[in-house]
Amino acid sequence: MTDFVMVAGAWLGAWAWDEVAGEPRASGHGAHPLSLSGLAERQGQHADQRTHVQDIVTEVERLGLRDVVLVGHSYSGVPVGQAAERIGERLRRVVFVDSDVPVNGASFLSGWPSEQVVRELEENDGFWPPRTVEGYAGQGLTEEQRARLAAGGTPHPGATLTEPAVLERPLAELPGTYIQCLLEGDDLMPSVARLVEEGHWELMTMDTGHWPMISRPRELAGLLATAGRDREAAPPLPS
Repeated sequence: MTDFVMVAGAWLGAWAWDEVAGEPRASGHGAHPLSLSGLAERQGQHADQRTHVQDIVTEVERLGLRDVVLVGHSYSGVPVGQAAERIGERLRRVVFVDSDVPVNGASFLSGWPSEQVVRELEENDGFWPPRTVEGYAGQGLTEEQRARLAAGGTPHPGATLTEPAVLERPLAELPGTYIQCLLEGDDLMPSVARLVEEGHWELMTMDTGHWPMISRPRELAGLLATAGRDREAAPPLPS
């Protein structure tokens, strides 16, 4: 049995995976959507980047999971990628869903034009305000889906966005799959493109927008199943 630990991106919580999680469970696998500290039902809890990494590691250990596929969407690819190397032999694969990936010493806001986000943090007591219904336009979502995302979003703790990632080893050592959503173009970020081109990670694509767990949940569940199927668990990372 494979256990999928699913972490949504900025503003969202475990609820965002509701329609995806039923598919692996119906096939006899485990699905464990996780809300990170400071978000969704965990609003008010202290959160920085290290907190979010530890949230994921703690959940894997608390549940005693052994054959783990870690799934990170959007922002959460940064803490998920760090947690993946920390769970060692428990890891089967890490799947990045249209996400950022951790770069040692760099934050989520590094490497892309994020001045507007910085201004929003300054204007909102250090929190990134969630998107409105209009903010989800053009992403392959129905009106009902856009309304659900807007209603479920909570302010995102800014320290998780600005603190640097800490990696002990190259990402190429992680067994990885990257799922790219093509609605806004097919260019991969350089760090991901290099890993795909060099054969370290596999690439899958979806013809939808940035929130596929909402717009195409069954299709996404199928890709996650494929990513976790017929692959040997990762060997223990060297100490």
